[in-house]
Amino acid sequence: MQDDLAGRIRNVALVGHGGVGKTTLAEALLHAAQVTTRAGSVDEGTTLLDHDPEEVARGSSVSLGIGSFGWRASDGHDYQVNLLDTPGHPDFEADVDAALAVADLAVLVVSAADGIEVGTETAWRKCAGLGLPRLVFVTREDKQRANFEQVVADLTAAFGSGFTPIELPIGEQAEFHGVVDLITEQSHEYDADGRHHVEPLPVDMAEHAHEVHDQVVEEIVAGDDEQLERYLEGDVPPAEDLERTLAAEVLAQIEFPVLVGSGSTGVGVDRLADYICEVGPSPADRPVRAVAGEQELEIAADPDGDPLLYVFKTISDRYVGQVSVFKVVSGTLLPDMTLREVASGDDERLHGLFRLCGTEQTQASKLVAGDIGAVTKLTSTSTGSTLAPPNQPVVIPPVPLPTAHLAIALVPVSQSDDDKLSEALQRLVQEDPSLVIGHDELSRRTVLRGVGDAHLAVAISRLEARYGVHVESEEVRVPYRRTIRKAVEAAGRVKKQSGGHGQFAAVDLRVSPLERGAGFEFVDKIVGGAIPKQYVAAVQHGVEDAMTSGAGSGIPIVDVRVECIDGKTHSVDSSDMAFKTAAALGFADAVEQGDPVLLEPVSRLVVRVPVNQQGEVLGDLSSRRGNVIASDANGDGDQVITATVPTAEVSRYAMDLRAMTGGRGSFTIQHDHHDPVPDHLVGKVLAEYES
Repeated sequence: MQDDLAGRIRNVALVGHGGVGKTTLAEALLHAAQVTTRAGSVDEGTTLLDHDPEEVARGSSVSLGIGSFGWRASDGHDYQVNLLDTPGHPDFEADVDAALAVADLAVLVVSAADGIEVGTETAWRKCAGLGLPRLVFVTREDKQRANFEQVVADLTAAFGSGFTPIELPIGEQAEFHGVVDLITEQSHEYDADGRHHVEPLPVDMAEHAHEVHDQVVEEIVAGDDEQLERYLEGDVPPAEDLERTLAAEVLAQIEFPVLVGSGSTGVGVDRLADYICEVGPSPADRPVRAVAGEQELEIAADPDGDPLLYVFKTISDRYVGQVSVFKVVSGTLLPDMTLREVASGDDERLHGLFRLCGTEQTQASKLVAGDIGAVTKLTSTSTGSTLAPPNQPVVIPPVPLPTAHLAIALVPVSQSDDDKLSEALQRLVQEDPSLVIGHDELSRRTVLRGVGDAHLAVAISRLEARYGVHVESEEVRVPYRRTIRKAVEAAGRVKKQSGGHGQFAAVDLRVSPLERGAGFEFVDKIVGGAIPKQYVAAVQHGVEDAMTSGAGSGIPIVDVRVECIDGKTHSVDSSDMAFKTAAALGFADAVEQGDPVLLEPVSRLVVRVPVNQQGEVLGDLSSRRGNVIASDANGDGDQVITATVPTAEVSRYAMDLRAMTGGRGSFTIQHDHHDPVPDHLVGKVLAEYES
């Protein structure tokens, strides 16, 4: 290929429901391109792209797989194809989003046997929201229950018009052995080795194929006024013109070609590669949006422009360390070039450049605008970084990350594990920024948040396999609070004498409740110097410490006003520590006298579900002691439900909602307020804290 031409590059993301055969299809494409001597098998754990031990064990992708290969298409041109194999499991959508951010074409992979599934809908919605050109590959046509024409009909019913089948299967299910090209009206029969030869249309398919051919031609020319006019006059465009028009319509997202084949047998796979190259857009067709200060820019994939790259994925390699995978947005990259990481302002030297194909690295003498490559050992660069010349502080907006709704507390098995945990977690987050590290102030445990159960399970497995850190997990404690319901006065006294300087302090406090959510207010009402100013400050610190520790209960105290109204000192034995201790004792006494009440956090949920599932979701929220505030249709066939629910009842809501709605529901959650815990639950909560 003429590697200085961005127009010969194809960046393609394979997307779709989990388990439909995206990785099998990717392996078949790599095999067809002679990158491998045989196509890898997901079942046997021999794929080039699913190389992580977790992927092999699960038999499914848990991270983005990248495979680069050259392809000579049927038009006679050579292309560079960068294949992005995305996970189908919803827990790993961050990698899907990363791939779509740099792809110029999405291939929606649909099972001929299973049809449209929730992952199909999610992937289509993501691509449409990004304005990403798409084509559809119906795979597993050789499996039982395969029904190509039903899938095409279902695509139209689910997503609207524009789905244009440009192939038909020859045979179906166990009899599937070739495809009909509806543009050229030729039959492509496949041999056992995956190679095909062109033959006339099968007699039993000829009439139907001609009929569908006419429909396809009419669909394609309808998008080009000049071509349509000639067609209506009886001038049928040649196949080359039809493909050229179809390519423009794919770029404009008004046509979505539908192809058919099987990743496991290889039938139709080379045809998919041809169409990716011949009708798919290149980076030159799709400028990248960037920001310079407050100005928005569109940056063309110009090999002669200023070098600019966007890091969309970070991989932790046990042998070479951190691998930064990037798209060259503009310019031409050469080894040892120095660019600046825009956010930090640090200069980064790009030592060796290479292409990725699974874990295999192929050195590259240069990488041009639009291409995808990788580099190691960048110190200030992370996922989402933009690297630019020092005088060009242009930023490619990073991809928003999915919300990490599910949390677990990590308990290191040994002191050695504890010592290594922090660094290992930081390295995990470098590779997967959708993981969030936090801290549980009550248990003092490290908290790891993820998108779902599978996401967290993979993270824990990687901690052990990659970094030798063994942890157990436990639930994160709900942040209950206590407050008081009536104003009281209490005294705190400290008097110790055991030789030398003693300890003496006397503090009188008035403690009263504040409005819910008001926090803490301290008032100095000392008159006549009964307590010197420096000791009044110690009194406040003692109260604050007691509030944090829950005055001995372990449950923090909130929403109180504390007035320091009187006290006594000793010229020799008084100290800051004595007054802090006296204040804490007095405050604890006040809490016990002040009719204490246990408070639970209440979250505000905004849940989006299909209208036909709102009844089940509303009933479930009610069972969780929820209070529904509103339920409104959003105009897209979904219902948006707003409710307040005790936080303790929704700790696993991400998984529960997914199960209830078959993955079609989504939600946002944020802390709203605290409410008193119902009397019948107080004992249970206190018992959990004592344990």
